Amino acid sequence: MIRALLLALALVSAQASAADISSTRIESFDDDPAVTRFGELQFVGGLKLSGLHSLSAIRFLPGGERFIAVADDGHWVDGEITRDGRGRLSGVADVTVTPMKNANGVHAKKVAMDAESMTIKDGRILVGFENKHRIDQYPLEGHDNATAKPGPDFLIPRNELRANGGLEAMATNADGRTVVVAEKSIDSDGNLFAAIISGPGKGIFKVVKNQEFDVTDAAFLPDGDLLLLERRFSLLGGIGMRIRRIPADTIRAGAVVDGPVIMQASGLNRIDNMEGLDVIPMPDGSLHLIIISDDNDSVLQQTLMLEFRLAD
Repeated sequence: MIRALLLALALVSAQASAADISSTRIESFDDDPAVTRFGELQFVGGLKLSGLHSLSAIRFLPGGERFIAVADDGHWVDGEITRDGRGRLSGVADVTVTPMKNANGVHAKKVAMDAESMTIKDGRILVGFENKHRIDQYPLEGHDNATAKPGPDFLIPRNELRANGGLEAMATNADGRTVVVAEKSIDSDGNLFAAIISGPGKGIFKVVKNQEFDVTDAAFLPDGDLLLLERRFSLLGGIGMRIRRIPADTIRAGAVVDGPVIMQASGLNRIDNMEGLDVIPMPDGSLHLIIISDDNDSVLQQTLMLEFRLAD
Protein backbone atom coordinates (compact mmCIF):
# COMPACT_ATOMS: atom_id res chain seq x y z
CA MET A 1 0.00 0.00 0.00
CA ILE A 2 2.77 2.44 0.94
CA ARG A 3 4.73 1.61 -2.22
CA ALA A 4 1.64 2.19 -4.37
CA LEU A 5 0.95 5.51 -2.62
CA LEU A 6 4.51 6.73 -3.15
CA LEU A 7 4.35 5.78 -6.82
CA ALA A 8 1.05 7.61 -7.21
CA LEU A 9 2.48 10.73 -5.59
CA ALA A 10 5.52 10.58 -7.88
CA LEU A 11 3.32 10.32 -10.95
CA VAL A 12 1.19 13.26 -9.85
CA SER A 13 4.29 15.40 -9.32
CA ALA A 14 5.66 14.49 -12.76
CA GLN A 15 3.10 16.43 -14.74
CA ALA A 16 3.85 19.19 -17.23
CA SER A 17 3.20 22.69 -15.97
CA ALA A 18 2.97 25.90 -17.95
CA ALA A 19 5.96 28.02 -16.96
CA ASP A 20 5.57 31.67 -16.01
CA ILE A 21 8.36 33.08 -18.16
CA SER A 22 9.25 36.68 -18.84
CA SER A 23 11.94 37.92 -21.19
CA THR A 24 14.01 41.03 -21.64
CA ARG A 25 15.68 41.69 -24.96
CA ILE A 26 19.45 41.90 -25.19
CA GLU A 27 20.26 44.49 -27.82
CA SER A 28 24.05 44.39 -27.63
CA PHE A 29 26.63 41.71 -26.86
CA ASP A 30 29.32 44.31 -26.22
CA ASP A 31 29.40 47.53 -24.22
CA ASP A 32 29.65 49.30 -27.56
CA PRO A 33 26.42 48.59 -29.50
CA ALA A 34 28.24 49.35 -32.74
CA VAL A 35 30.40 46.24 -32.25
CA THR A 36 28.50 43.26 -33.64
CA ARG A 37 31.25 41.04 -35.08
CA PHE A 38 32.96 38.60 -32.73
CA GLY A 39 35.43 36.36 -34.50
CA GLU A 40 33.50 34.52 -37.19
CA LEU A 41 30.12 35.26 -35.57
CA GLN A 42 27.78 38.22 -36.00
CA PHE A 43 25.59 39.02 -33.00
CA VAL A 44 21.91 38.94 -33.99
CA GLY A 45 20.15 39.41 -30.65
CA GLY A 46 19.32 37.77 -27.39
CA LEU A 47 17.02 37.37 -24.43
CA LYS A 48 17.33 37.35 -20.67
CA LEU A 49 14.79 34.77 -19.48
CA SER A 50 13.26 34.96 -16.02
CA GLY A 51 11.53 31.86 -14.68
CA LEU A 52 13.74 29.28 -16.40
CA HIS A 53 16.61 27.75 -14.49
CA SER A 54 19.48 25.26 -14.81
CA LEU A 55 19.30 24.79 -18.61
CA SER A 56 22.13 22.59 -19.86
CA ALA A 57 21.32 21.66 -23.48
CA ILE A 58 18.87 22.72 -26.20
CA ARG A 59 17.79 21.37 -29.58
CA PHE A 60 15.55 23.05 -32.14
CA LEU A 61 13.07 21.13 -34.25
CA PRO A 62 12.85 21.57 -38.05
CA GLY A 63 11.66 25.08 -38.80
CA GLY A 64 13.84 26.59 -36.11
CA GLU A 65 11.09 27.77 -33.77
CA ARG A 66 10.09 24.90 -31.48
CA PHE A 67 12.74 23.76 -29.04
CA ILE A 68 13.34 21.04 -26.48
CA ALA A 69 15.79 21.66 -23.66
CA VAL A 70 16.93 19.74 -20.62
CA ALA A 71 17.79 21.15 -17.22
CA ASP A 72 20.42 19.60 -14.98
CA ASP A 73 17.87 19.14 -12.20
CA GLY A 74 16.14 16.59 -14.42
CA HIS A 75 13.42 18.56 -16.21
CA TRP A 76 12.23 18.88 -19.79
CA VAL A 77 11.70 22.42 -21.04
CA ASP A 78 9.58 22.66 -24.20
CA GLY A 79 8.62 25.86 -25.97
CA GLU A 80 9.13 28.07 -28.98
CA ILE A 81 10.93 31.27 -29.76
CA THR A 82 9.19 34.34 -31.19
CA ARG A 83 10.67 36.96 -33.49
CA ASP A 84 9.92 40.56 -34.35
CA GLY A 85 9.43 42.03 -37.80
CA ARG A 86 13.19 42.19 -38.32
CA GLY A 87 13.61 38.53 -37.45
CA ARG A 88 15.30 39.17 -34.09
CA LEU A 89 14.45 37.21 -30.95
CA SER A 90 11.52 38.83 -29.17
CA GLY A 91 10.52 36.22 -26.58
CA VAL A 92 9.54 32.63 -25.86
CA ALA A 93 6.02 31.17 -25.86
CA ASP A 94 4.11 28.02 -24.88
CA VAL A 95 6.82 26.97 -22.44
CA THR A 96 6.21 23.90 -20.29
CA VAL A 97 8.48 22.40 -17.67
CA THR A 98 8.10 18.70 -16.92
CA PRO A 99 9.99 16.39 -14.55
CA MET A 100 11.88 13.72 -16.49
CA LYS A 101 11.08 10.09 -15.73
CA ASN A 102 13.82 7.56 -15.16
CA ALA A 103 13.75 3.87 -16.12
CA ASN A 104 11.37 3.21 -13.21
CA GLY A 105 8.92 5.80 -14.45
CA VAL A 106 9.53 8.26 -11.62
CA HIS A 107 11.39 11.54 -11.19
CA ALA A 108 14.50 10.88 -9.11
CA LYS A 109 16.75 13.27 -7.20
CA LYS A 110 19.21 15.56 -9.00
CA VAL A 111 22.22 13.32 -8.46
CA ALA A 112 20.45 10.59 -10.44
CA MET A 113 18.86 12.92 -13.06
CA ASP A 114 21.71 15.33 -13.80
CA ALA A 115 20.89 15.82 -17.49
CA GLU A 116 23.75 17.59 -19.26
CA SER A 117 23.57 16.80 -22.98
CA MET A 118 21.05 15.78 -25.60
CA THR A 119 20.61 15.06 -29.28
CA ILE A 120 17.71 14.05 -31.53
CA LYS A 121 18.16 11.04 -33.77
CA ASP A 122 15.73 8.79 -35.67
CA GLY A 123 12.66 10.00 -33.79
CA ARG A 124 14.34 9.62 -30.40
CA ILE A 125 15.89 11.99 -27.91
CA LEU A 126 19.15 10.80 -26.40
CA VAL A 127 20.04 12.40 -23.06
CA GLY A 128 23.46 12.21 -21.42
CA PHE A 129 23.61 12.22 -17.62
CA GLU A 130 26.48 12.99 -15.24
CA ASN A 131 27.24 11.47 -11.84
CA LYS A 132 25.13 8.40 -12.66
CA HIS A 133 26.84 8.25 -16.06
CA ARG A 134 24.56 6.95 -18.78
CA ILE A 135 22.67 7.78 -21.96
CA ASP A 136 18.91 7.32 -21.79
CA GLN A 137 16.53 7.53 -24.71
CA TYR A 138 13.00 8.90 -24.99
CA PRO A 139 10.58 9.08 -27.92
CA LEU A 140 10.54 12.49 -29.59
CA GLU A 141 6.75 12.54 -29.55
CA GLY A 142 5.55 12.30 -25.96
CA HIS A 143 9.01 12.56 -24.43
CA ASP A 144 7.70 14.71 -21.60
CA ASN A 145 5.59 11.83 -20.29
CA ALA A 146 7.74 8.88 -21.29
CA THR A 147 9.73 6.47 -19.17
CA ALA A 148 13.43 6.33 -19.99
CA LYS A 149 14.81 3.42 -21.99
CA PRO A 150 18.50 2.48 -22.15
CA GLY A 151 20.37 4.43 -24.80
CA PRO A 152 23.52 3.51 -26.73
CA ASP A 153 26.79 2.59 -25.04
CA PHE A 154 28.93 5.72 -24.64
CA LEU A 155 32.07 3.55 -25.17
CA ILE A 156 34.30 5.65 -22.88
CA PRO A 157 35.44 3.50 -19.93
CA ARG A 158 33.18 4.37 -17.01
CA ASN A 159 36.10 4.64 -14.62
CA GLU A 160 37.55 7.43 -16.78
CA LEU A 161 34.50 9.69 -16.34
CA ARG A 162 34.72 12.21 -13.51
CA ALA A 163 31.64 12.48 -11.30
CA ASN A 164 30.87 16.05 -12.37
CA GLY A 165 32.77 16.11 -15.64
CA GLY A 166 31.20 13.44 -17.81
CA LEU A 167 28.96 13.41 -20.89
CA GLU A 168 28.53 17.16 -21.24
CA ALA A 169 28.27 17.34 -25.04
CA MET A 170 26.41 15.17 -27.55
CA ALA A 171 25.61 15.83 -31.21
CA THR A 172 24.40 13.96 -34.29
CA ASN A 173 25.66 14.57 -37.82
CA ALA A 174 23.66 14.32 -41.02
CA ASP A 175 25.45 11.04 -41.80
CA GLY A 176 24.00 9.46 -38.64
CA ARG A 177 27.13 9.67 -36.50
CA THR A 178 26.50 10.61 -32.88
CA VAL A 179 29.44 11.84 -30.85
CA VAL A 180 29.91 12.55 -27.16
CA VAL A 181 32.61 14.71 -25.58
CA ALA A 182 33.46 14.77 -21.89
CA GLU A 183 33.54 18.00 -19.95
CA LYS A 184 36.61 17.40 -17.77
CA SER A 185 37.49 13.70 -18.07
CA ILE A 186 41.02 13.51 -19.47
CA ASP A 187 43.51 10.80 -20.34
CA SER A 188 47.12 10.58 -19.15
CA ASP A 189 48.16 13.11 -21.80
CA GLY A 190 45.57 15.66 -20.67
CA ASN A 191 43.22 15.17 -23.64
CA LEU A 192 39.45 14.92 -23.22
CA PHE A 193 37.73 11.60 -23.79
CA ALA A 194 35.27 11.56 -26.68
CA ALA A 195 33.62 8.90 -28.81
CA ILE A 196 31.64 8.23 -31.95
CA ILE A 197 28.95 6.14 -30.28
CA SER A 198 26.82 5.31 -33.33
CA GLY A 199 27.01 5.50 -37.09
CA PRO A 200 30.08 5.12 -39.30
CA GLY A 201 33.47 4.71 -37.64
CA LYS A 202 32.41 3.96 -34.07
CA GLY A 203 35.15 4.29 -31.51
CA ILE A 204 36.92 6.47 -28.97
CA PHE A 205 38.83 9.59 -29.94
CA LYS A 206 40.30 12.47 -27.92
CA VAL A 207 39.92 16.25 -27.95
CA VAL A 208 42.79 18.57 -27.07
CA LYS A 209 41.90 20.39 -23.85
CA ASN A 210 42.80 23.94 -23.00
CA GLN A 211 43.28 23.93 -19.24
CA GLU A 212 41.28 27.14 -18.79
CA PHE A 213 38.18 25.89 -20.60
CA ASP A 214 35.71 23.02 -20.14
CA VAL A 215 33.49 21.62 -22.92
CA THR A 216 29.78 22.26 -22.31
CA ASP A 217 28.05 21.37 -25.60
CA ALA A 218 28.52 20.52 -29.26
CA ALA A 219 26.66 20.85 -32.55
CA PHE A 220 27.44 19.77 -36.09
CA LEU A 221 27.45 22.12 -39.06
CA PRO A 222 25.95 20.90 -42.34
CA ASP A 223 29.45 20.36 -43.77
CA GLY A 224 30.26 17.93 -40.95
CA ASP A 225 32.50 20.21 -38.92
CA LEU A 226 31.84 20.02 -35.19
CA LEU A 227 31.38 23.14 -33.07
CA LEU A 228 32.45 22.81 -29.45
CA LEU A 229 31.10 25.28 -26.90
CA GLU A 230 33.47 25.80 -23.99
CA ARG A 231 33.30 27.85 -20.79
CA ARG A 232 35.80 29.21 -18.32
CA PHE A 233 35.53 30.40 -14.75
CA SER A 234 38.42 31.36 -12.53
CA LEU A 235 39.07 33.89 -9.81
CA LEU A 236 41.83 35.48 -11.90
CA GLY A 237 40.37 35.20 -15.38
CA GLY A 238 36.69 35.54 -14.53
CA ILE A 239 34.06 34.04 -16.81
CA GLY A 240 34.60 33.27 -20.45
CA MET A 241 33.24 31.30 -23.37
CA ARG A 242 34.59 30.23 -26.71
CA ILE A 243 33.65 28.10 -29.70
CA ARG A 244 36.09 25.77 -31.46
CA ARG A 245 35.50 24.35 -34.93
CA ILE A 246 36.74 20.78 -35.33
CA PRO A 247 37.23 19.77 -39.00
CA ALA A 248 34.99 16.92 -40.12
CA ASP A 249 37.76 14.85 -41.69
CA THR A 250 39.70 14.69 -38.41
CA ILE A 251 36.90 13.13 -36.36
CA ARG A 252 37.61 9.42 -36.36
CA ALA A 253 38.35 6.64 -33.90
CA GLY A 254 41.85 6.85 -32.44
CA ALA A 255 42.40 10.50 -33.43
CA VAL A 256 43.34 13.45 -31.23
CA VAL A 257 41.43 16.42 -32.62
CA ASP A 258 41.67 20.17 -32.30
CA GLY A 259 40.53 23.15 -34.29
CA PRO A 260 40.54 26.92 -34.51
CA VAL A 261 38.70 29.12 -32.05
CA ILE A 262 36.10 30.93 -34.16
CA MET A 263 34.74 33.10 -31.36
CA GLN A 264 35.73 34.01 -27.81
CA ALA A 265 34.10 36.25 -25.21
CA SER A 266 34.71 37.31 -21.63
CA GLY A 267 32.95 39.00 -18.75
CA LEU A 268 33.20 42.23 -20.74
CA ASN A 269 30.53 40.74 -23.00
CA ARG A 270 26.98 39.68 -22.21
CA ILE A 271 27.64 36.12 -21.10
CA ASP A 272 27.05 33.92 -18.09
CA ASN A 273 27.62 30.19 -17.58
CA MET A 274 27.09 29.26 -21.24
CA GLU A 275 26.13 25.57 -21.50
CA GLY A 276 23.89 24.85 -24.48
CA LEU A 277 24.44 25.25 -28.24
CA ASP A 278 22.48 24.47 -31.38
CA VAL A 279 22.75 25.36 -35.08
CA ILE A 280 19.68 26.56 -36.97
CA PRO A 281 19.55 26.73 -40.79
CA MET A 282 17.68 29.92 -41.71
CA PRO A 283 15.32 30.46 -44.68
CA ASP A 284 17.89 32.73 -46.36
CA GLY A 285 20.48 29.96 -46.31
CA SER A 286 22.53 31.36 -43.45
CA LEU A 287 23.39 29.43 -40.30
CA HIS A 288 22.50 30.80 -36.88
CA LEU A 289 23.83 29.63 -33.53
CA ILE A 290 21.74 29.83 -30.40
CA ILE A 291 23.58 29.57 -27.10
CA ILE A 292 21.94 29.30 -23.67
CA SER A 293 23.29 29.69 -20.15
CA ASP A 294 22.76 27.70 -16.97
CA ASP A 295 22.03 30.05 -14.07
CA ASN A 296 22.55 27.23 -11.54
CA ASP A 297 19.23 28.36 -10.03
CA SER A 298 21.17 31.23 -8.41
CA VAL A 299 20.06 34.83 -7.93
CA LEU A 300 23.63 35.83 -8.81
CA GLN A 301 23.39 34.39 -12.33
CA GLN A 302 21.12 34.74 -15.35
CA THR A 303 19.47 32.54 -17.95
CA LEU A 304 20.49 33.96 -21.32
CA MET A 305 19.61 32.99 -24.88
CA LEU A 306 22.04 34.48 -27.41
CA GLU A 307 21.81 34.29 -31.20
CA PHE A 308 24.67 34.69 -33.68
CA ARG A 309 25.00 34.37 -37.43
CA LEU A 310 27.92 32.33 -38.73
CA ALA A 311 29.87 34.44 -41.20
CA ASP A 312 30.06 33.20 -44.77
